[in-house]
Amino acid sequence: MPVWEGSRDWSAGPGTAARIALAELRLARRVPADVDVLLVGYPGQPDVPAARRAARGRPVVFDALVSLHETLIEDRRRFRPGSVAARALLALDRAALRGADLVVADTQANAEFLAALAGVPPERVEVCLVGAEDRLFRPVWRPADPWTCLFVGKLIPLHGVETILAAARLAPEIPFRIVGSGQLEPLLADRPANVAWVPWVDYEELPGELHRAGCALGVFGRSPKAARVIPNKAYQALACGTPLVTGATPAARELLADGESALLVPAGDPDALVAALRRLRGDAALAERIAGGGRAVYEERASEAVLGARWRTLLERLCGG
Repeated sequence: MPVWEGSRDWSAGPGTAARIALAELRLARRVPADVDVLLVGYPGQPDVPAARRAARGRPVVFDALVSLHETLIEDRRRFRPGSVAARALLALDRAALRGADLVVADTQANAEFLAALAGVPPERVEVCLVGAEDRLFRPVWRPADPWTCLFVGKLIPLHGVETILAAARLAPEIPFRIVGSGQLEPLLADRPANVAWVPWVDYEELPGELHRAGCALGVFGRSPKAARVIPNKAYQALACGTPLVTGATPAARELLADGESALLVPAGDPDALVAALRRLRGDAALAERIAGGGRAVYEERASEAVLGARWRTLLERLCGG
């Protein structure tokens, strides 16, 4: 039963609690006897206990991706650190991570963080990259005129929107296109003239945005979380063959090589970002090399075929083959 379907930001509203309770009741009733594993997806911290009950002794896998405490307290700043809500979210994180037989993280840096957060053995947290939908994000990059830097994502501290806006002010000759909404929208009120802002596009339209862009922007935040994640939009850009410019974080370096599959710049440094963008815009051969190298990395390590095989290996290992 869908709980959040139709919501752009997963905001709780009237009836949310009732939908969750009904979904958990249906889950407990519908799990067939021949199911080998129950998989709880992101953001599934509240769902792990229900899955545990419904599993009736079968393994439960939690595709965690992120800590809710870190996301809502440190990144989105919905609640104050140390508040009752913050302590409850931390307890929820730990209970979910400890309650799963296997936790799956999106990077090695994040796997180590989640294991430490929950106090579970590192071998109970495996890594599987995020990837993108191959049917949508196809490698047909054809940059339009004018050459434009594209940012897609939530306007939250993780993504370093303030760094992108600072870079736009330093490079008025380069058009920027920001697609997204979120808590940092007020920063766009006095955006420079070379920044276009679209709060929302339908998901099926994102590939077209990437195909037309001169390059795609990743994350430039300086938080610990920003250093550990590779966002979905980065994989979408790689899948489309769109040159990616993103922060030189430990997570990014797990997948990408500077000058080969992406341009990596110091996080939170608008001057470095501008230098990379001017370099990419002025060197068509470099842009083609980055585009091809990014797509090659995607095919080798993050395509649906590769990640499907990885998931199958993890699940079969958990079930004893």
